[in-house]
Amino acid sequence: MKPLVLVGLMGSGKSTVGGLVARRTGRKFVDVDVVITARMGKTVRELWEEGGEAAYRHLESDVVLEVLRDDTPTVLAAPAGVVLDPVVRAALADSVVVWLRTSPAQLAGRVRPGDHRPLLGDQPAATFAAMAEMRSELYRQVATAIIDTDDLTPTVIADTVLGLLASGPADE
Repeated sequence: MKPLVLVGLMGSGKSTVGGLVARRTGRKFVDVDVVITARMGKTVRELWEEGGEAAYRHLESDVVLEVLRDDTPTVLAAPAGVVLDPVVRAALADSVVVWLRTSPAQLAGRVRPGDHRPLLGDQPAATFAAMAEMRSELYRQVATAIIDTDDLTPTVIADTVLGLLASGPADE
Protein backbone atom coordinates (compact mmCIF):
# COMPACT_ATOMS: atom_id res chain seq x y z
CA MET A 1 0.00 0.00 0.00
CA LYS A 2 1.49 3.31 -1.07
CA PRO A 3 1.95 6.04 1.53
CA LEU A 4 -0.64 8.80 1.49
CA VAL A 5 1.11 12.16 1.70
CA LEU A 6 -0.73 15.39 2.38
CA VAL A 7 1.07 18.49 1.12
CA GLY A 8 0.24 22.17 1.23
CA LEU A 9 1.11 25.37 2.97
CA MET A 10 1.18 25.56 6.75
CA GLY A 11 -2.29 25.83 8.16
CA SER A 12 -3.91 23.97 5.26
CA GLY A 13 -5.11 21.18 7.55
CA LYS A 14 -2.58 18.46 6.82
CA SER A 15 -2.27 17.36 10.46
CA THR A 16 -5.98 17.50 11.25
CA VAL A 17 -7.10 15.82 8.03
CA GLY A 18 -4.22 13.34 8.17
CA GLY A 19 -5.23 12.23 11.64
CA LEU A 20 -8.84 11.75 10.56
CA VAL A 21 -7.87 9.75 7.47
CA ALA A 22 -5.40 7.60 9.40
CA ARG A 23 -7.99 6.72 12.06
CA ARG A 24 -10.58 5.83 9.45
CA THR A 25 -8.21 3.69 7.36
CA GLY A 26 -6.17 2.09 10.14
CA ARG A 27 -2.97 3.56 8.75
CA LYS A 28 -0.20 4.94 10.90
CA PHE A 29 -0.22 8.75 11.11
CA VAL A 30 3.03 10.73 10.98
CA ASP A 31 3.26 14.48 11.50
CA VAL A 32 6.81 15.47 10.64
CA ASP A 33 6.97 18.42 13.06
CA VAL A 34 5.86 16.17 15.94
CA VAL A 35 8.51 13.56 15.06
CA ILE A 36 11.25 16.19 14.88
CA THR A 37 10.34 17.88 18.17
CA ALA A 38 10.17 14.48 19.92
CA ARG A 39 13.54 13.39 18.55
CA MET A 40 15.32 16.69 19.16
CA GLY A 41 13.63 17.65 22.43
CA LYS A 42 13.05 21.19 21.17
CA THR A 43 10.23 23.11 19.54
CA VAL A 44 10.16 23.92 15.85
CA ARG A 45 10.84 27.56 16.67
CA GLU A 46 13.83 26.69 18.90
CA LEU A 47 15.35 24.42 16.25
CA TRP A 48 14.74 27.04 13.57
CA GLU A 49 16.38 29.79 15.65
CA GLU A 50 19.37 27.61 16.58
CA GLY A 51 20.17 26.13 13.19
CA GLY A 52 18.34 28.30 10.69
CA GLU A 53 16.07 27.31 7.86
CA ALA A 54 18.56 25.09 6.04
CA ALA A 55 19.23 22.95 9.10
CA TYR A 56 15.55 22.54 9.84
CA ARG A 57 14.73 21.70 6.21
CA HIS A 58 17.38 18.97 6.37
CA LEU A 59 15.67 17.47 9.44
CA GLU A 60 12.31 17.59 7.65
CA SER A 61 13.66 15.90 4.53
CA ASP A 62 15.29 13.14 6.58
CA VAL A 63 12.03 12.30 8.36
CA VAL A 64 9.96 12.41 5.16
CA LEU A 65 12.40 10.13 3.32
CA GLU A 66 12.48 7.74 6.28
CA VAL A 67 8.68 7.47 6.28
CA LEU A 68 8.50 7.02 2.50
CA ARG A 69 11.02 4.16 2.66
CA ASP A 70 9.03 2.33 5.37
CA ASP A 71 6.56 -0.33 4.21
CA THR A 72 4.08 0.51 6.98
CA PRO A 73 0.80 1.87 5.54
CA THR A 74 1.08 5.53 6.48
CA VAL A 75 -0.64 8.89 6.24
CA LEU A 76 2.06 11.57 6.26
CA ALA A 77 1.41 15.23 7.05
CA ALA A 78 4.35 16.64 5.11
CA PRO A 79 5.96 19.95 6.02
CA ALA A 80 4.97 22.90 3.84
CA GLY A 81 8.49 23.25 2.47
CA VAL A 82 8.98 19.59 1.60
CA VAL A 83 8.57 20.33 -2.10
CA LEU A 84 11.65 22.55 -2.06
CA ASP A 85 13.91 19.48 -1.83
CA PRO A 86 14.36 17.81 -5.25
CA VAL A 87 15.31 14.49 -3.61
CA VAL A 88 12.05 14.45 -1.66
CA ARG A 89 10.06 15.51 -4.72
CA ALA A 90 11.49 12.52 -6.60
CA ALA A 91 10.73 10.17 -3.70
CA LEU A 92 7.11 11.34 -3.62
CA ALA A 93 6.57 9.82 -7.06
CA ASP A 94 5.89 6.44 -5.43
CA SER A 95 3.18 7.84 -3.12
CA VAL A 96 -0.38 9.06 -3.31
CA VAL A 97 0.11 12.80 -2.85
CA VAL A 98 -2.85 15.05 -2.13
CA TRP A 99 -2.34 18.80 -2.22
CA LEU A 100 -4.60 20.56 0.25
CA ARG A 101 -4.73 23.83 -1.65
CA THR A 102 -5.88 26.70 0.54
CA SER A 103 -5.99 30.39 -0.32
CA PRO A 104 -3.53 32.71 1.43
CA ALA A 105 -6.43 34.69 2.90
CA GLN A 106 -7.88 31.55 4.52
CA LEU A 107 -4.47 30.52 5.82
CA ALA A 108 -3.79 33.95 7.34
CA GLY A 109 -7.10 33.71 9.18
CA ARG A 110 -6.15 30.35 10.70
CA VAL A 111 -2.81 31.22 12.29
CA ARG A 112 -2.41 32.80 15.70
CA PRO A 113 0.22 35.32 16.81
CA GLY A 114 3.08 33.49 18.48
CA ASP A 115 2.29 30.27 16.64
CA HIS A 116 5.23 27.89 16.13
CA ARG A 117 5.60 29.02 12.51
CA PRO A 118 8.82 31.05 12.35
CA LEU A 119 8.51 31.98 8.66
CA LEU A 120 5.30 33.95 9.06
CA GLY A 121 6.59 36.94 10.97
CA ASP A 122 4.12 39.73 11.62
CA GLN A 123 2.48 39.77 8.15
CA PRO A 124 1.08 36.29 7.59
CA ALA A 125 -1.19 37.20 4.65
CA ALA A 126 1.68 38.62 2.61
CA THR A 127 3.95 35.73 3.57
CA PHE A 128 1.35 33.14 2.59
CA ALA A 129 0.78 34.89 -0.74
CA ALA A 130 4.51 34.84 -1.50
CA MET A 131 4.82 31.18 -0.46
CA ALA A 132 1.84 30.20 -2.59
CA GLU A 133 3.31 31.92 -5.62
CA MET A 134 6.70 30.29 -5.10
CA ARG A 135 5.52 26.75 -4.27
CA SER A 136 2.27 26.20 -6.17
CA GLU A 137 3.94 24.78 -9.25
CA LEU A 138 6.03 22.42 -7.11
CA TYR A 139 2.92 21.18 -5.27
CA ARG A 140 1.21 20.69 -8.63
CA GLN A 141 4.16 18.65 -9.90
CA VAL A 142 4.05 16.17 -7.02
CA ALA A 143 0.27 16.00 -6.53
CA THR A 144 -1.74 12.96 -7.51
CA ALA A 145 -4.86 14.97 -6.63
CA ILE A 146 -5.72 18.52 -5.54
CA ILE A 147 -8.44 19.46 -3.07
CA ASP A 148 -9.41 23.13 -2.79
CA THR A 149 -10.05 23.36 0.94
CA ASP A 150 -11.40 26.90 1.37
CA ASP A 151 -14.64 26.77 3.34
CA LEU A 152 -14.52 22.98 3.76
CA THR A 153 -14.47 21.32 7.16
CA PRO A 154 -11.71 18.84 8.03
CA THR A 155 -14.31 16.04 7.95
CA VAL A 156 -15.40 16.93 4.41
CA ILE A 157 -11.77 17.12 3.29
CA ALA A 158 -11.04 13.75 4.91
CA ASP A 159 -14.10 12.24 3.19
CA THR A 160 -12.80 13.59 -0.14
CA VAL A 161 -9.36 12.08 0.48
CA LEU A 162 -10.96 8.74 1.36
CA GLY A 163 -12.99 8.92 -1.84
CA LEU A 164 -9.81 9.45 -3.82
CA LEU A 165 -8.20 6.43 -2.16
CA ALA A 166 -11.23 4.24 -2.84
CA SER A 167 -11.61 5.28 -6.47
CA GLY A 168 -8.20 4.63 -7.89
CA PRO A 169 -5.42 2.11 -8.28
CA ALA A 170 -3.06 4.63 -6.64
CA ASP A 171 -3.63 2.92 -3.28
CA GLU A 172 -2.37 -0.47 -4.41
